[in-house]
Amino acid sequence: MSDSSPIRVFLVDDHAVVRRGMQAYLGLIDDFEVVGEAVNGRQALDRMAQLEAAGELPNVVLMDLLMPEMDGITAIARIKERWPETEVVALTSFIEEERVHGALQAGATGYLLKDAEADEIAGAIRAAHKGEMHLDPAVARQLALSLRAPRRQDLMEPLTARERQILVLVAHGKANKAIARELGLSERTARTHVSNILGKLGLTSRTQAALYAVREGLVSAADSAGDEA
Repeated sequence: MSDSSPIRVFLVDDHAVVRRGMQAYLGLIDDFEVVGEAVNGRQALDRMAQLEAAGELPNVVLMDLLMPEMDGITAIARIKERWPETEVVALTSFIEEERVHGALQAGATGYLLKDAEADEIAGAIRAAHKGEMHLDPAVARQLALSLRAPRRQDLMEPLTARERQILVLVAHGKANKAIARELGLSERTARTHVSNILGKLGLTSRTQAALYAVREGLVSAADSAGDEA
């Protein structure tokens, strides 16, 4: 896809009024194109297969989590397994820690509440398209508080100055490519640094690293995972 092509967005929600509202809003933005919609995860998989056959596979899926037949978390996992290049943003009505973790572990690159401002939803779509994480600030705060981690001096001591710098960039949602560009490194070196950081901190994902940085005061919850490269 060229830089001038619109971001293809697919909507999944069992409420028609939500789909209509999102489609009407996104249709007003030049760099977005809504290419389809579905009422549940099963229908989403079927329709995305049809779009793939037509060469119009969506770049970003906005996914509700509570739906009949196939819930959003299951659908996210299956989408990421079949179409790993397609990013998914979970869009739901409430914060429930188990579902937040489930969506992120399934492969979602963002988690927003349905009462989010329109420009925040647009920002989350653009961030996801770049492979960057975007969390609703309230979600980030709750996850940061729930993240069980040793005290700062127990975890931060092993990190080098470069690793701390990269941890902050990870917390701002930067992908490896963006980190490499900003710090003048190769993408492979940036990836190695991120892997080392996760190992030293005893964490398993970039999301946990970002939330750890929030917890330790390296970045604010409002700033984490929301910047663009």
